[in-house]
Amino acid sequence: MTRFIGSVFAVPFVIGVVGSTAWADQTLQDLLAVQLRAQGYACDKPLKAERDDKLSKPDNEAWTLTCSNATYRVSRVPDLAAKVEKVEEGKEQGK
Repeated sequence: MTRFIGSVFAVPFVIGVVGSTAWADQTLQDLLAVQLRAQGYACDKPLKAERDDKLSKPDNEAWTLTCSNATYRVSRVPDLAAKVEKVEEGKEQGK
């Protein structure tokens, strides 16, 4: 009986480990783009994501996400929607 109980607890762990390998293939810019799209912003192809150390704070990360069609400043707070600001072309980023 104890072998059965042990295997019941091991199955969810194995499924969790196997399922998490899919996340390893995604990059940070892909994950930020998914969040932007979920909030209604257009990001056709994410090209790069750079952390903005000046705007970042504990539990509030700030990123500049460059997509093929636009550039965004993204502030992420755990368990909340991201604050998104579109960066206009020709303006200096990070200021």
